[in-house]
Amino acid sequence: MDQPLRQPWLHRHRRVVAVVVTLVVLMSVAATSIWHFATPALTVPAGQVAIDQVVLGIFRDTTSLQGRVVPRDTIYLDAVEGGRVRRVLVRSGDRVVAGQPLVEFTNTTLELDILAQEGRLIESITQLQAYQQQLEQNRSDNAQALALIRYDRTRVDRALSRRVPLAARGFVTGETMDRLKDELRSVDDRQMIQISRSRRQEGLRVLQQPQIEAQLATLHKSLAVTQAKLGDLTVRAPVGGRLSAFDLELGENRNRGDRLGEIALDTGFRVTASIDEYYLGRVQTGQRAEADVKGRPTALVVTRLYPQVKDGAFVADLEFDRGQPAGLVAGEAVRGRLSLGADRAAILLPAGAFLDASGGQWVFVMARGGRSAERRRIRIGRRNADQVEILAGLAPGDPVISSSYDGWQQYQRINLR
Repeated sequence: MDQPLRQPWLHRHRRVVAVVVTLVVLMSVAATSIWHFATPALTVPAGQVAIDQVVLGIFRDTTSLQGRVVPRDTIYLDAVEGGRVRRVLVRSGDRVVAGQPLVEFTNTTLELDILAQEGRLIESITQLQAYQQQLEQNRSDNAQALALIRYDRTRVDRALSRRVPLAARGFVTGETMDRLKDELRSVDDRQMIQISRSRRQEGLRVLQQPQIEAQLATLHKSLAVTQAKLGDLTVRAPVGGRLSAFDLELGENRNRGDRLGEIALDTGFRVTASIDEYYLGRVQTGQRAEADVKGRPTALVVTRLYPQVKDGAFVADLEFDRGQPAGLVAGEAVRGRLSLGADRAAILLPAGAFLDASGGQWVFVMARGGRSAERRRIRIGRRNADQVEILAGLAPGDPVISSSYDGWQQYQRINLR
């Protein structure tokens, strides 16, 4: 018996399948179009962007140095007492020796103040010296008075002793004897009073004499300092060396404490360099650097860090590692690289202006065809002036816009025209 043939399911429902496939395609196209138009995008000329590829290479863990040669030791010259410039005895660039006069000032107000202060100090000194002399005079007067009392007692005692035998024989009256005895008691009383007075005044003199001498020493020292202020109107070199930044003109006024110049000591030179604040936590004393000085590679070592950040950079001092080159001049520019760690293989992206706006947290990756770029989050590690280490988000071969992203922060796609 013949049996009817059954067609395949796909053949029997081909119209339904065609409709479903068509609907899916239309929905995909619609979703893509909606996402395309809903995503914030910016259109820029293709010639205004730079594109670099992510590569696998060796990361050089260094950073650039931009510095200058400065004297190792510098003494700053300040005006101890201000005034009007009367004479300028040296100029910037001159070599000076310790104690050499550099500039003379005139200051009438200061001179009058010093004269008035000298007068007050001299008056105080005179008063103390007069009091000191008075104490000495009192001591002398007390000694002289005591000597006279002792003389009177000796005289009365002798007179009484001579008359006692005579009185016993009736040659001297009792009244005379009583008078001599009364006079002797009076002398004894005056002697006791004078001894007590002398002791009190001598104790006071012994107590006050060191105080007076200490006050006199202080006043004499103050007088010397006051008189020396006139000498401060002549500024002298505290040490020998080369004078710089010393730009004074006749007749100009300078206030007390104003910076007048600098003296570079003959102790050699060092390098002071500016380093990007990004590396503040990674730079330490003892790290080595290499710079181009006088056309030759020169080894340097970090000796001091100044962690204050200014204009996006901090400052470090470096010393020449194997002796300083000959012919160095203060202010000479130095460029080089500071080693931060060992080199190692890594996924790398050339450093570019995009880092300023994105902070290394995202980039625009070119799509296939090169007509647009999509924003993608990334994670970076170390970086130097030329390279950025990629830890996540990019793979070798990915093309990335590396030019500036200024004004692109709110966009997810960049269309190239």
